[in-house]
Amino acid sequence: PGDEIVVTDRCYPGTRHLLNQYFKKWGFIPKFVDAREIENVQEAISKKTKLLHMECPTNPTLSLCDIEALGKLAKDFGIKFVFDNTFASPINQNPLVFGADIVIHSVTKYLGGHSDVLGGAVITSAEERAEIMNSAVYFGGVMSPFSAWLTIRGIKTLELRMQRHNENAQALAEFLEDHPKVREVFYPGLPSHPQHQLAKKQMRGFGGMVSFCVGKSDKDGGDFLNALQIIKRASSLGSVESLAQASGSMIYLEFSEEQKRALGINPGFVRLSTGIEDKADLIEDIDQALAKI
Repeated sequence: PGDEIVVTDRCYPGTRHLLNQYFKKWGFIPKFVDAREIENVQEAISKKTKLLHMECPTNPTLSLCDIEALGKLAKDFGIKFVFDNTFASPINQNPLVFGADIVIHSVTKYLGGHSDVLGGAVITSAEERAEIMNSAVYFGGVMSPFSAWLTIRGIKTLELRMQRHNENAQALAEFLEDHPKVREVFYPGLPSHPQHQLAKKQMRGFGGMVSFCVGKSDKDGGDFLNALQIIKRASSLGSVESLAQASGSMIYLEFSEEQKRALGINPGFVRLSTGIEDKADLIEDIDQALAKI
């Protein structure tokens, strides 16, 4: 009891809920920090810290953390470094190379790639894997054989799909950045992204996720989503089909307005998971939807 977990404050809301609602009951203390600056993480580490849990690009504002610096920090303090690499995929980013001890993925997203499987993956050393597998046997949560088959099927085309995701997201981000009805664009592949140089250092591709703020209000964001014809309104990501959601009124619905603003989720915020459709069709769809707000 009392062991601490230092976590990026921009982690997936489900991760935050798990830590706050369940890990606290088990005696762990989560400490949420702005991991964009390594100094913030270092200041949060104490003698009770046992784990760093980081992710980047983050969901949904696509901010980054310096994986290599975090790996060195974890090693210096003798603590485990767990990294959620779901948003990037192993094609674009390999945290183990930069010092992470354990990498996790939501298989439901890019690895599966077709919105038809639920699962997760843990990638680590043989020593760590044996202990994790024993825990899985006793605590359950084991993937079904058919889900495993679907995942293996998806991984066979992962590299090809990620190339298209990367290409489409870059094109859409550049289009959105120049559109008068778009106030902000979040994409690490844009030179305007405050951590673009870090992205170039630790990523081979910038991913298929683009976030942006449209109009002046959440209503404008909702009207934009309702006007889309090709892109579907849904809360998942990483599929061959493009999906969009209003993060502020969906996965961050329970957050206060102040909490949302602190995380960079401003009025009209839209998270877009680009699929593998023709990019010209996607741009045309976004353009006609923006014209209606």
